[in-house]
Amino acid sequence: MKRVLFMFILSFLTIGAFAQSVSWKTSAVKKGAGVYEVTIVATVPSPWHIYSQNLKGDGPVPTKFTFTKNPLVTLTGKTLEKGKMQTVHDKNFGMDVKYYAGSVTFTQLVKVKGNAGTNLSGTVDYMICNDHECLPPSKESFSVKL
Repeated sequence: MKRVLFMFILSFLTIGAFAQSVSWKTSAVKKGAGVYEVTIVATVPSPWHIYSQNLKGDGPVPTKFTFTKNPLVTLTGKTLEKGKMQTVHDKNFGMDVKYYAGSVTFTQLVKVKGNAGTNLSGTVDYMICNDHECLPPSKESFSVKL
């Protein structure tokens, strides 16, 4: 019984360590009068991967950005993703999935009204998996100065 309890605790701690290991970095670059390109980079340790925003079906949780409403900021277009995307048939989900291993860069163009300093903030929902298991979906908050 002690061994079973120890293995349960060890696996719980291991999963928690991996869930915390996705690192997120944000930055913003001014592209013109009131126009900024916001960059959000996810770095995922091997052997884990993070899913594309563009998944369809009842498979893994796609990465999703939710931006906090700010009357000074207008989003321009969709959040884009760039990295070495892999498309594979995942036997665990029984479907083709799109994911990134290592790192992926998300970019969002925004327009700021006037000359006031402000932030773009929000959350990113995501899920990481490897070839054998998935961790529960996670949510990370972010804020970047414009």
